[in-house]
Amino acid sequence: MSKLAVIALGGNAIIRGDERGTIEQQYANSSATIRNLIYLIKDGYNLVITHGNGPQVGNILMRNDAGESQYDIPQMPLDICVADSQGGIGYMLEKMLINILKEEGIQKDVMTIVTQVVVSKDDPAYKNPTKRVGKIYKKEQAEQLEKRKGWEFKKSSKTIDGWRRVVPSPKPLEILNTNIIKNIVNSGVIVIAAGGGGIPVYYDENGLLQSMEAVIDKDAASSLLATQINADDFYILTDVPYVYANYGTPQQEILEFLNKEKIEKHIEKGDFGEGSMLPKIKAALNFVENGGKKSVITEARKLEDRSFGSRITLN
Repeated sequence: MSKLAVIALGGNAIIRGDERGTIEQQYANSSATIRNLIYLIKDGYNLVITHGNGPQVGNILMRNDAGESQYDIPQMPLDICVADSQGGIGYMLEKMLINILKEEGIQKDVMTIVTQVVVSKDDPAYKNPTKRVGKIYKKEQAEQLEKRKGWEFKKSSKTIDGWRRVVPSPKPLEILNTNIIKNIVNSGVIVIAAGGGGIPVYYDENGLLQSMEAVIDKDAASSLLATQINADDFYILTDVPYVYANYGTPQQEILEFLNKEKIEKHIEKGDFGEGSMLPKIKAALNFVENGGKKSVITEARKLEDRSFGSRITLN
C-alpha cells in the first residue's frame, strides 16, 4: 500500500522575502519547491499539499483598500479573501505540478479543494487579536478605520510609524470534507487543500455554517488535516534544514531527533522562536501525539537526502 504524507509548504515556497511577488517570481519559486516533492512521489507516497498565503492575502486586502478608496468598490470580508487566495495559489501549484509530473514521466492527476475549517466562535483568540494582515497605515488612517469599520490595529514591527490591522487566529477544530480528501488522495490523486490554514467558519445555534473574520495558523491546520486523514508522515517545509534551539545566537544548536519529552523541555526553556519555529514544533508534535508516525521539519531542497531534517516522534 502507498504511504500518505501531508506536506505543508512554507511562505518562502511561493514568495521570497526580498521579492515584489510578481507572478513570474511566484511561478519560479513554486516550481523550484514542487520539484523537490518528486522524491517523495518516487518513494511511493500519496500526497496532500497545503500552503501559506500571508503575502497573497495581504495583497488582496490592499486591493480591497485601493478599490474602495478610489472607485467605491465594496470591500470583501476576510473569509472571501482567504478563499480567493486558496483558489489562486492552488491553481498555480496545480499547474506547475502537472507540468513537472509530465516532465518526469509520472502519470498522476492533481486537484485543488477550497477548504473550510471549523473554529469556535468563543475561542480566546477573539479577545486578543494578534495576527497582522493587510497594508501598513499611518496612525491617523488607522484611527479612522477603527471608527468606520470597527477594525483593531497594532503597531507594525516593520516600521516605526506604522500600524496594521490585527485579526484573531483561532485554533482549528475540524477540517471539512476530509472523507472526500482521503478518498481522492488514496486513489492516487495529489490533492492541494487547506491553503492559508483554511477558511475559518463556525456552526451557529441552528447548526449552520457562518464565516469568521479571522485567519488560522497554516501549520496547525495542516497538522489537524494530517491527523483526520490518517496520514503516515507530516512534513513542514521551511527555510532552514533543521530545527535549532536558540536560533541565531552563539548558543545555537541543531536538533535532529526530537520526541515529546525533549520538545517540552526546550519549550519550557524558551529555546524556540515564539512567532516562527514554535508554532511549527507544536503542530509537528500534535500530529504524532494523535497517531502519526513521524513529523519532519526541513528545507524543501533537502528532501532528496533522506538523512536531512529534524524528525519528531512521540517516543
